[in-house]
Amino acid sequence: MGNPNDIAIVGMALRVPGALDVESFWRMLCEGREALTSLSVAELKSRGVSSSVAEDPDYVAAGMPLAGFDEFDPEFFGFSPIEAAILDPQHRQFYEVAWEALESAGCVPSRFAGAIGVFAGCGAGSYFSRNILQNAELLRSVGYFLLRHTGNDKDFLSTRVSYAFDLKGPSISVQTACSTSLVATHMAVQSLLSHETDLALAGGVTIEVPHGVGYLYHEGEIQSPDGHCRPFDHRAQGTVFGSGAGVVALRRLEDALRDGDPIHAVIRATAVNNDGASKVGYLAPSVDGQAAAISEALALADIESSSVGFIECHGTGTPMGDPIEVAALNQAFGSGGAGTGSCLLGSVKANVGHLDTAAGVVALIKAALALQREEIPATPNFEAPNPALGLENGPFAVAATRTPWPRSGIPRRAAVNSLGVGGTNAFVVLEEPPLRAAIASAPGAELLTFSARSRHALDAAQQRLVQWLQDHPDVPLSQVAASQRRGREAFEFRRIVAATSSAEAASLLERNDATRVFTGSADGQVPSVVFMFPGGGAQYPAMAAALYRTTPAFRSAMDEGFDILLRDFRVDLKAAFLTAADASGVEDLLNRPSIQLPLVFLIEYALVSLWNACGVQPSALIGHSMGENTAACVAGVFSLKDGLGLVLLRGQLMDEVPDGGMLSVPMSAAELAARLGPDLDLAAANSPMLSIASGPWPALEALQAGLKAQGIESRRVRINIAAHSRMLDGILHRFGDYLRSIRLSAPTLPIVSNHTGTWLTAEEAQDPEYWVRHLRNTIRFVDGVKLLLEDASRVYLEVGPGTILGSFVRQS
Repeated sequence: MGNPNDIAIVGMALRVPGALDVESFWRMLCEGREALTSLSVAELKSRGVSSSVAEDPDYVAAGMPLAGFDEFDPEFFGFSPIEAAILDPQHRQFYEVAWEALESAGCVPSRFAGAIGVFAGCGAGSYFSRNILQNAELLRSVGYFLLRHTGNDKDFLSTRVSYAFDLKGPSISVQTACSTSLVATHMAVQSLLSHETDLALAGGVTIEVPHGVGYLYHEGEIQSPDGHCRPFDHRAQGTVFGSGAGVVALRRLEDALRDGDPIHAVIRATAVNNDGASKVGYLAPSVDGQAAAISEALALADIESSSVGFIECHGTGTPMGDPIEVAALNQAFGSGGAGTGSCLLGSVKANVGHLDTAAGVVALIKAALALQREEIPATPNFEAPNPALGLENGPFAVAATRTPWPRSGIPRRAAVNSLGVGGTNAFVVLEEPPLRAAIASAPGAELLTFSARSRHALDAAQQRLVQWLQDHPDVPLSQVAASQRRGREAFEFRRIVAATSSAEAASLLERNDATRVFTGSADGQVPSVVFMFPGGGAQYPAMAAALYRTTPAFRSAMDEGFDILLRDFRVDLKAAFLTAADASGVEDLLNRPSIQLPLVFLIEYALVSLWNACGVQPSALIGHSMGENTAACVAGVFSLKDGLGLVLLRGQLMDEVPDGGMLSVPMSAAELAARLGPDLDLAAANSPMLSIASGPWPALEALQAGLKAQGIESRRVRINIAAHSRMLDGILHRFGDYLRSIRLSAPTLPIVSNHTGTWLTAEEAQDPEYWVRHLRNTIRFVDGVKLLLEDASRVYLEVGPGTILGSFVRQS
């Protein structure tokens, strides 16, 4: 490992007869299943096959159809229904498989730091000739040019995908007949090695139209007389064509290792050539041409041919083609010092048929899976070797049974051979993926996130995730969560689940428990996030203790604040924090404003650091009372040191205020103000039906008793001060003196003012008297929330202890 020319296969996706994803494809291979489907005369007639043809004794009423070949999610890719109907099914399938390959690689194009290229080809445009051009009204209304150029020509397969996904790397349509997708892989590898691209998609697609029909057998042609493809077998008489699509995502190995990408296999070398005229005819394969491509790839890989343990061959199951392919392998490999049977041969065409332009990439995916899963699947329909193969002349044997292929001290290697009508040969040398240290899951719950562009698609994604978790119980949940979070695009409909294990996550999702659906804005834009900072009274014993113990980003920010308090203000709040975290009966300690307020401020500041580390950035800020000081610090109005000094002084001054308190009352600010009397003040208007009275306890108790007599329940706020009342008048000048001694700047983020209920201006933020008025006067939180709710797309995130501000927003 470590060769700078090595290329990692970091993503794989396919749809083939009998399997619509990589996992079901591997199961089919391991079970030795053939996807051949028998067709009744009635089915054939319903698909346009005439009675005379369907009942012909030479008609083979069987095929390799692709399930759901006519299905497509146009909205996901930005197509209207009519545009999707015009689009060739090959292009539709390729769109979806290309996106699935990106997801398999954990690549989000909008966030990928590099160029992404596309190299691919498709089969003949039968849909265009049989369907589109037969629709006179469509031709008249749209026109031949647009019908051809918007998704019905081979030339536009790759570039349309690049346009839809906003990919900026080379976008090349490749056409070399049956070797197309393996040649596309070779071109993708070369583009990566030349640093034209940083991630490349390579693949191909062929969809037969009409679909789900058989064929008329003619002796001497390539097709099988009974519908079975028997590669390398003594009964081999021909192939059977199928429909399918496949895409691999490739990166330079060093980049994939650096970024922690999944690596299914490593491409050591690729080679492509053409037979030229040295063969019996244009349609015939060539021993010398194939052997030259194979020898070149082995030389470029700089390996001994004897180290290759498995070759996924072109293997069409024809009496002439298979012996020529094995002869070419024998010529290129020689004996190599290895005995017969040291290298096994297989052909996926026995499972899914000949997929034409998609055949090479599907063979590549099979070989990569064999290396990754450490076993070589059996070749279906194999009974005994064709005597013409000449297996006794080289190291090869047919993979007749499912064979374990465990790792050893020598890297396991495989290869893929693909031939195209017209003579373009391609050969790829693969090596086992590198071993990497297991990722240990941290204790506690993980958050699994997933999204889609519709509720129906979200439900389907949930079921796929359940199945995946059940099929992969040994994969650490932290790894799954990271992949879902960083390697998936965020769409409008979203669902989350918190779980401590894969089994628990699968169970919760299967029961639809502990999940919530979030819907983004109508135009699909990511909603803006409002950070909300609570103030005094939000504290509780052991607040943030678990985060401090387990989360480095949070602990680092907390320790930074503790160090400032100790160094610059000679206050050891860390000891109080740890005492509150580890001891019971600490309510009195936390109720002291000089401890409570700076601790809540610091926890909020550290939570901002944690959310930023997770990639969550606010677009607006709002605080409640002291929480507006946190918002100002986050927005750069004052530094962390000056902000800590301000809230510490605020708490110390509050300790000096005569005993008082606050009462939370379930009524509007106007209603409560009318009941306050001469000794109380309106401290806060929190929501349309929740307000706070503040003042001396005798007056508050009298108010509470009067309310109770009228059937109105009120409750004390957990802070022993009469905040935002006349009882603070004696401390305001010292609070203002401190503000006049520090630097105040204009905010770098929008802040909603508690004092005015509207946006905080730069002049207000830099005026010490604004912050004095803010401390003394009514908190108009409900007005600020009303302002923010004018933008319906906003998401509100409470950044601090408790959930009280979230409840205020919901009440509004």
